[in-house]
Amino acid sequence: MASPYRIQLAMYDGPLDLLLDLIRKQEIDIHNIPIAQLTQQYLEYLGKLEQLDIDVSSDFIYMAATLIHIKSKMLLPPDPLAGPEEVMDPREELVHRLLEHEKFKNAAQLLYQRQQIEEHVWSKPDRSLYGSVGTEAELVVSLVDLVKVFQQVLERRKEVPRIDLHHDTFTIAQMMESLRKQLHASD
Repeated sequence: MASPYRIQLAMYDGPLDLLLDLIRKQEIDIHNIPIAQLTQQYLEYLGKLEQLDIDVSSDFIYMAATLIHIKSKMLLPPDPLAGPEEVMDPREELVHRLLEHEKFKNAAQLLYQRQQIEEHVWSKPDRSLYGSVGTEAELVVSLVDLVKVFQQVLERRKEVPRIDLHHDTFTIAQMMESLRKQLHASD
């Protein structure tokens, strides 16, 4: 029986995540986004999701509509009655949202890495927390737990190599005689 045809698509946490990935893969300056190209790629991704019968989140559809809206604003000529300070790049808000999303994503990644490090570090607890009158150290273990731990200790003990050292005792006279024989043998 033949294996089913499998397609793997990268899954994103949200529409901004997808946009950031598209921008980073093409090494595009985030402040000068080619909206037409980005919109086309974004819509292609959504099309792939729909072909695979994957429910497309409303956030992704909203972002596609936003990209199309920005593209249409960029195609329109600037308003001749508006002053230079009133003319705003329609991509500005999207760029701001993308930068904020990237900051939070990087912060989340940093926090995750710190959590992973802290989970693998054991520190000596402060004994003053356990030594006060109101607290009693109490272990709740069964006899089976104790036997298991004892067996583990015995197994570790077997793994420790045993080294027996034999000491030969020499007198100074014996050492001198040994050195003299070695010197005469080399002559």
